[in-house]
Amino acid sequence: MMSIRGVELGLRGLGKAIANRTILHDINLEIKPGEFIAVIGKSGCGKTTLLRLIAGLTEPTIGQVALDDSPLDGLNPAARVMFQDARLLPWKRVWENVALGLPGLNADQALQALHQVGLADRAYDWPLGLSGGERQRLALARAIANTPSLLLLDEPFGALDALTRIEMQHLVEQLWRAQGFTAILVTHDVEEAIALADRVLLIQNQHIALNLPIHLPRSRQRGSAEFAAIKDQLLGAIFGAGYPLATRVVGA
Repeated sequence: MMSIRGVELGLRGLGKAIANRTILHDINLEIKPGEFIAVIGKSGCGKTTLLRLIAGLTEPTIGQVALDDSPLDGLNPAARVMFQDARLLPWKRVWENVALGLPGLNADQALQALHQVGLADRAYDWPLGLSGGERQRLALARAIANTPSLLLLDEPFGALDALTRIEMQHLVEQLWRAQGFTAILVTHDVEEAIALADRVLLIQNQHIALNLPIHLPRSRQRGSAEFAAIKDQLLGAIFGAGYPLATRVVGA
């Protein structure tokens, strides 16, 4: 059974405006410890802004983020963020990149994190010799090295090829189940959201337009009729009833 040590999050009347343009308005959400949330929506809808508010990288215009029922003030101390860009320093070896921004993290801890993502044998290599998938494994190792209780993932697999992306999704799910952190994933990939999340949030018109629990057993079978039906529901919510649906293909 999964051991939960993630944080509880509360978003209460959260809003963000930039240069008199409202990005998010009246966002209210409770996230349970150890829950995996995926956030989807069209480009520019505010997904990444929401993640940055939770991370404490930007301040809300109104409302608050609560961490274990305490209002967040400044950077979120529980969170680590994994971005689409691995953000590596090419003049530092792989294990040294794991330790970036983590004062006190020693080489043994960095090597342990690399072992967890399958990169222990590349610890003393240079980042330029890594493939795209390996670079993202390294970024993931850095994100989990200090055992965070909240992992924020900002489209980290968007630039990877389809097969490598699925491998990375499986790896994140394995680490989440093993470590029990709370996870929030921003993604454009509806299948990725369904495969990983306990709940999928759709951001539209500055609000949470849909908050959909995913009750499929893990690990999830992408070719199943149940998976396709959820995909249809989400795509229909995003694009409207006229969008060509996956289940029509499955049932053909």
